[in-house]
Amino acid sequence: MSRISDRFAALKTAGRGGLITFITAGDPDSDTFAAILAGLPAAGADLIEIGMPFTDPMADGPAIQASSLRALTAGQTLTRTLAQITTFRQTDQATPIVLMGYFNPILARGVERFLTEAKAAGVDGLIIVDLPPEHDDELNLPARAAGLEFIRLATPTTDAERLPAVLANTGGFVYYVAIAGVTGTRTASIDDISVAVARLRAATDVPIAVGFGIRTPEQAAAVAGVADAAVVGSAIVERIAAKLDGAGRATPGLAQHVLGFVADLARGVRGGR
Repeated sequence: MSRISDRFAALKTAGRGGLITFITAGDPDSDTFAAILAGLPAAGADLIEIGMPFTDPMADGPAIQASSLRALTAGQTLTRTLAQITTFRQTDQATPIVLMGYFNPILARGVERFLTEAKAAGVDGLIIVDLPPEHDDELNLPARAAGLEFIRLATPTTDAERLPAVLANTGGFVYYVAIAGVTGTRTASIDDISVAVARLRAATDVPIAVGFGIRTPEQAAAVAGVADAAVVGSAIVERIAAKLDGAGRATPGLAQHVLGFVADLARGVRGGR
């Protein structure tokens, strides 16, 4: 059992969906990011996705693109990201952490080295959006062998012919992308999401999380009512951006502001069923 499967089992026992929060590593600076990360579990995050900053985040909308640029400008590196997760694990051994991003930084570091370091730091899973099933031998299978879950994306355009390949070698949970497009730009209807989740449930026993376009506690509650978890990313990142000064620096109370929003989302999710 991994931390991810343990957490979804606990959510099932509690009879509720979960809240998965996304933040970009090092956004807007190392100290503020660390404060937000440390506070997420108490605010109600059931699982945490951490974006690995990258110069060409093709699947991400403007908000997360900007967060990646802020982090890189502030000096964030993959080494620092792993060190921050190691620090987080000193006080939290239960909350699952998933690294989300693109293959290029991992390839540059070396797959074997990255997997060894990520596992040692306390990472539980990976979402790598630009590696399709045809390239499972490059990262997916080595990650699984190293004890890391490899979480695949399914989308509204994943048809019946493609779905078995998407679900093969998928672990932890399936991430259903509720809209066709980039993050944070539109919101899918709950009816469409319900139909998509039902189709996925018929094809897999792996938990299903739904993200892209969830912006309010009410939307998170509705999604958590039909899926195993709701993923909120751009709306959280936008709360960070809203509390920066004219020079892009964190203003006092930024972390508390963001964690307060997460607490609102968590209350919504907990009332979703």
